[in-house]
Amino acid sequence: MTDSLLATEPQLRLIVFLGVLVAMAIWELAAPRRRQEIPRVIRWTNNLGLVVIDTIVLRLSFPVLAVGLAVLAQDRGWGLFNVIEMPGWVAVLVSIIVLDLVIYLQHVMFHAVPALWRLHRMHHADLEFDVTTGLRFHPVEILLSMGIKLAVVMALGPPAVAVLIFEVLLNATAMFNHSNVRMPRIADRVLRLIVVTPDMHRVHHSIRPEETNSNFGFNFPWWDRLLGTYKTQPKAGHEAMSIGIEQFRTTRDLWLDRMLIQPVKGPASGYPINRETRKKS
Repeated sequence: MTDSLLATEPQLRLIVFLGVLVAMAIWELAAPRRRQEIPRVIRWTNNLGLVVIDTIVLRLSFPVLAVGLAVLAQDRGWGLFNVIEMPGWVAVLVSIIVLDLVIYLQHVMFHAVPALWRLHRMHHADLEFDVTTGLRFHPVEILLSMGIKLAVVMALGPPAVAVLIFEVLLNATAMFNHSNVRMPRIADRVLRLIVVTPDMHRVHHSIRPEETNSNFGFNFPWWDRLLGTYKTQPKAGHEAMSIGIEQFRTTRDLWLDRMLIQPVKGPASGYPINRETRKKS
């Protein structure tokens, strides 16, 4: 089963990726939440070009990725779940929940450490909020994120199928909760109990630092509520709120070459979570 899992992983992930991307793009055209001023051709070509670069960098940098490492850990007996006995379905469920919590904590860390914020702010510097924003991450951040994920897989020893489910789910929900889609208010309220919705995550992309530093979840909404980082709505409302950060606010900054060098441009001030503490010291 593990051999077939490894063999079909790329095709499965590509099918889900394209399916969700197309579905959300159609939904955005049919029922947009916000009016977009910047032509899609500028943002989409550059954001999707970044996906290609990220994928190539990952494949060249790591001999094995998360699912492959989970298979290797199972064969070698590495990690907690390969040492203790528990039902397979429990190991899968717990693994997905733990991996999601790690991604939440990693996200908070990238907002808290100024050097890491330099990398992550490229994601926030998008001047619109749509399905491709969920794919817009600096290659160095992608490498660090994968390194953290591999360390967790080594320590936890999750079933390979759990890691595959999580990876597919994370990619799909990132596109879903970054989409510029309108849904009935009651549907948003109900969905927020089990998954991060676009209206919930859009608050995180507000230009206001206190809103940027909220709603860190990607898959599950529980961590923000449990750990005190949840904001229900943006202060200015979803239609009137400004998306992005105070830096990099020209259309030229949305081009791929400018995005890649953003980490070394300008100060890393204003948005890191500990900014108030640093100002007083």
